[in-house]
Amino acid sequence: MALGGLGNLGRGIRNAIAIGTVITVTLAFLPFREFLTPTEVALTLLLVVLFASTLFGSTSGLFASVCAILCFNFFFLPPFHTFDITGPENWIAFGTFVITALIAGQLSGYARRRAEESIGRQKEIERLYDELRSAFEQASEAEALRKSEKLKSALLDAVTHDLRTPLTSIKASVTTLLENMRSSVLDVESQQEFLEIIDEETDRLDEFIEGIVGIAKIEANAFELRRRSASVDEIITNALERADRITGDHSVKVRIEPDLPSVYADASSIAEVVFTLIDNAAKYSSSGTIIEVSAKPVGQGQIEIAVQDQGKGIEPAMRTRVFEKFVRGGSEHEIHKSGGGLGLGLAIAKGIVESQGGTISIRDGENGFTTRFQVILPVMSDEENQDNPDSD
Repeated sequence: MALGGLGNLGRGIRNAIAIGTVITVTLAFLPFREFLTPTEVALTLLLVVLFASTLFGSTSGLFASVCAILCFNFFFLPPFHTFDITGPENWIAFGTFVITALIAGQLSGYARRRAEESIGRQKEIERLYDELRSAFEQASEAEALRKSEKLKSALLDAVTHDLRTPLTSIKASVTTLLENMRSSVLDVESQQEFLEIIDEETDRLDEFIEGIVGIAKIEANAFELRRRSASVDEIITNALERADRITGDHSVKVRIEPDLPSVYADASSIAEVVFTLIDNAAKYSSSGTIIEVSAKPVGQGQIEIAVQDQGKGIEPAMRTRVFEKFVRGGSEHEIHKSGGGLGLGLAIAKGIVESQGGTISIRDGENGFTTRFQVILPVMSDEENQDNPDSD
């Protein structure tokens, strides 16, 4: 029976067991009394007292001690079967036994109480820990729910704005053109302006949908990549050709070091990343400023493609956050001026680059530029070049 189970017995039963054990040991030793010394009997009875105190507590130990003292005196100290004691050595043995039995019983009982108290404190600590853990879990769930609701709200606001704004412009332009078909109040130039508005806002809607689909593919690890030998010159040229319309108010400089090795990447998706960085630079820098696109080897088997601008710059605290979903850099005025957006472009760019073994980060600009977006891509290795059927 475990210690806790013995402790749950009634007090009377525990005392009876303690006394009964002393009597049992005494009766077992009686036939061999002439062969045993008082010291041997005393030590054995002391062990019984210790066990009784440890198992049942100090009260039971006290009963066992008294019973052991009486049995020791009555049966094992001459003259036998009386409570008289003769001889100084028997008095010494008896006195020592009495003191030892009482002290040992009390100390053993005290140790047992301390053990029970320790178990009780441990259980209390476990209970408090469970409560604390439950509270933390509930708090974490509440915080996760709060963030989820905040994200839903931000997404809803962004989606509402980015859908409603171009749709409003398209609706107004189409309505005006339809009215003009009946009244013919608009000249050709005005009609052309409304058609351009429709065209631009339709492109905005298309970009919005592409952004949502792109981030969904990245998060689902379903982005289709065709990694092969890719020329850095071609990647940058394709990005610049696509960005030609949005960089009209800026001076674009290109610095590509000669004889760059090919990178092992999906060329079209990396060109999309470079376009996103150029688009971002054009949106957040003033007209007439310079945008620089460069490429050079860095480190061991890596190529850096960088886009620098002369805008207001990005605070160090925001340089990691701008790659998160639905986070947009710049002030509200700059965001509105740039056409808004969901803040998915850089998040998608980060997903594309990292899926191809590369990195993307923001640094301080160099040589008069304020912001430097840096993309690091791995160079095409010899083994990959041999395994690639499309390589030169």
